[in-house]
Amino acid sequence: MTVMRLVYAYVLDLRTDEAYYWTWSKENVLSFLDHPPMIAWFIRFGTAIFGDTTLGVRFSGIVAMLVTQLLLADIVRRTTRNNVRAVMLGLLLPEAALYYGLLMAKVAPDTAMIPFMVAMLWSLVRLAESDDGRWWLAAGLFAGLALLSKFTTVMLAPAVVAFALVPDWRWRWLRSPYPYLAALLVVAVFSPALIWNWQHDWASFRFQAVRATTEGALTLRTLGEFIGMQFGLVGFVLLPVTLFGTALTAWRGYRGREPVAILLSTAVIVPFGYFLWKSLTLRVGDTWPMFLWPAGLAAVAINVTRMPLEGWSPRLIKSTLFWARTAVSSGIVFVVCVFLYYTVAPWNLIGRNDPIGTEAGYDQLAARAEAQLRATGATWVATTDYRTYAMLRWFLRGRVPVVEINERGRFQGFADPGMNLIRDHAGLYVGREPENNLPLWRETSATRQPLERVERRWRGMVMDTYSLEKITGWTPDLSPPPDTTFFRWRVLATLMGNPVAHS
Repeated sequence: MTVMRLVYAYVLDLRTDEAYYWTWSKENVLSFLDHPPMIAWFIRFGTAIFGDTTLGVRFSGIVAMLVTQLLLADIVRRTTRNNVRAVMLGLLLPEAALYYGLLMAKVAPDTAMIPFMVAMLWSLVRLAESDDGRWWLAAGLFAGLALLSKFTTVMLAPAVVAFALVPDWRWRWLRSPYPYLAALLVVAVFSPALIWNWQHDWASFRFQAVRATTEGALTLRTLGEFIGMQFGLVGFVLLPVTLFGTALTAWRGYRGREPVAILLSTAVIVPFGYFLWKSLTLRVGDTWPMFLWPAGLAAVAINVTRMPLEGWSPRLIKSTLFWARTAVSSGIVFVVCVFLYYTVAPWNLIGRNDPIGTEAGYDQLAARAEAQLRATGATWVATTDYRTYAMLRWFLRGRVPVVEINERGRFQGFADPGMNLIRDHAGLYVGREPENNLPLWRETSATRQPLERVERRWRGMVMDTYSLEKITGWTPDLSPPPDTTFFRWRVLATLMGNPVAHS
């Protein structure tokens, strides 16, 4: 399965967000508007080994999957006292979920966060096993690294608090210095993002607050989309198996005040409940819940050994084991089929809604843009959305400057892209229709000359159409004042009147 992920990472073109994070890896800044900096460091690690290739960008995600599996297996091993069947199940369950069996090869802040998050859970399991308070410090280190990967790590705080306070050992840890030192360690490790935000008017926190506070009208459509997405990405069999295992673990943990059971179950229940609630009014992004399921998979594997010791009926025990095995076998078959569909099959079975197809074909657009640069004598490329900016920068590989002229709040502290080739030179604008006629152009002195329209295709289907235009008479300000149209980022949850799932 690891070899399969390597092939997938090598063969498929980058998706737009992956290319966007790759552009971050080329900058020397403490943090970024959208997310903390860990994903940029992960990509820099992979490209240092394999260069600026699709495998180089995605390599860290494949390593993260292996680390996650080994940590989950050790959590299960320690909790079940070396039960081989449970350990094997702990290794195989992530392979049966599309989220991890294949999509850990898609680099994202989530793939950087997950191994650190699981390492934090592993450290707390070691704490419960050894009763050695120093493991709080390891948990604090890994929690800080997870938070330096993605802000949603804070959703695990209730699980850690319940782990410390619900069991009978609560007074020991309330009086111990180790939990408080661990909290300080989290802040220290997270400090690059804190320093960057302090320097930039807390931009990341305000940016993410849009998602946390945006509320739309109550609708069952987005709820259905969220539930359906979890069935597809976790597994049609594995999702109910994991929910059952989590519920049983929560019952065991809170009834018997078992620290590990409390930790694992709460790490799933609280974030899942939050996303379920948000899905009533907002479209939840595909990767947002990705971090919460590993704890549930560990709970499933642990239940295989615990249920016979707790007096459950032989029929229920046998049924639980059957469905766990079925989840593994059917899930791995499904993951392999998805892999073959995207790497071997020539068909487009989902149409314009295909998650890979919607972000494929940018090589065609980049080729036409490069041809127009030669034909018109333009020396730089302008865009008005970060996806087009990232993909053109990826395919043009520094041969000409590529800039997004708006949403400049995304690029604070970025290096000079080549203003000597931009200032007082003709440029080429590449804009997705109908966004190529945004009102912001009325605030410029630019003269736009239409050149051609380019279709971005995937497996014979038109996915998007772009307008290519020559720009003269204007030089963009790449550091505009914060109160201007060109600095402010769009409200992602309501961009162009449609929900957006940017992860």
